[in-house]
Amino acid sequence: MRPIALCALLLLAGCGLFGGRPPIPPEEDTPQHRACREEARNSDSVRALDAQRNPSNAYNTERLDREVRLAEIRAYRDCLRRNGLAMPGGVEPVRPR
Repeated sequence: MRPIALCALLLLAGCGLFGGRPPIPPEEDTPQHRACREEARNSDSVRALDAQRNPSNAYNTERLDREVRLAEIRAYRDCLRRNGLAMPGGVEPVRPR
């Protein structure tokens, strides 16, 4: 009985580790913010990075995931600034060296 309970506990714990991104705060879920997020996802810099993706190379995929995330953040903030919307709080994410 204990091995089954242990397996069930491990499965439940594993499900919580990969929950994805945190929910968007209500003040950042306006139509203008959604449009900026969409624009950031489809920006030229993000598309250029996606064109370099090599799924069979794990290092390439991890590096591009980080670079795409930074490019999306940069494009999102540029869009907010262009539309006169408030910038989200916080500091710039740490860049691995």
